[in-house]
Amino acid sequence: MAIVKGLIQITGGISGASFYTMAGSEKVIMRTKGGPTKKQITKGANFEILRKNQVEWGACVQFARGVRHAVDGVYRLADYNLSPTWTGMGKNIIKMDKESELGKRKLLITEYKEALEGFNFNKKFPFNTVLRALPVVELNREQMEAVVKFSRINTEFDLLNVQKLPYFRLILVLGTVSNILYQPENFNKYNPSNTAKHGSSVSKTTDWLSCNDIIQNLQICVQYNAVSLTHINEEITVLLSIGIEFGMVGLGGSIHEVKKAGCAKILCVG
Repeated sequence: MAIVKGLIQITGGISGASFYTMAGSEKVIMRTKGGPTKKQITKGANFEILRKNQVEWGACVQFARGVRHAVDGVYRLADYNLSPTWTGMGKNIIKMDKESELGKRKLLITEYKEALEGFNFNKKFPFNTVLRALPVVELNREQMEAVVKFSRINTEFDLLNVQKLPYFRLILVLGTVSNILYQPENFNKYNPSNTAKHGSSVSKTTDWLSCNDIIQNLQICVQYNAVSLTHINEEITVLLSIGIEFGMVGLGGSIHEVKKAGCAKILCVG
């Protein structure tokens, strides 16, 4: 793979090479075509290690998919493609299993949950840059309840309103992601140990607030219902995410969100 620099800005294929762009980057990537055949990869003895890594890659993809759904209420606020980052994170976590053999290692997010804490969904304007007021966070794993409290938000100093929009609101998401275990009897080989709570989430959104105001004692609470609590066990990790989005008045006087004018992060894990 090569990075194309200079004045050349093309995409597509030319004489054995393909050119493409990636989300979150303005650079053009060049990749040459060719390589081993599909039969060589699936049957060849030289590719045995590769095949085992491919099986584990399936676990990493399932991990990334679970995180994606666990933060569903604020995922849209990201300014780059998060899935490859989470998949790579899953690969780093699965490598920490020193007891199982390659191709059968466990992806135990419950043992390395701090890898997700503080994860920002935005590169250009991270959450703490846009909202500088620091909240008090209370996460109750047993009751699957979270409360976030802001004692005071002075929008003149605490809010970075890049597009100078008149309104903003906050979104709180409580979600769960499961450990991923090797299960040779299943077609996918790797599956969540807690399928009922791999990638589940609930969210709460505040009313629209003025971007020209001092907001006192703002509290946001989100909680799972009693039925969902029956599936919570030691195999899942709880993610609490927060996002901010900005809005403006549209037709009919209603306020609607403005695309690409928000940000989010994983606030804490439990």
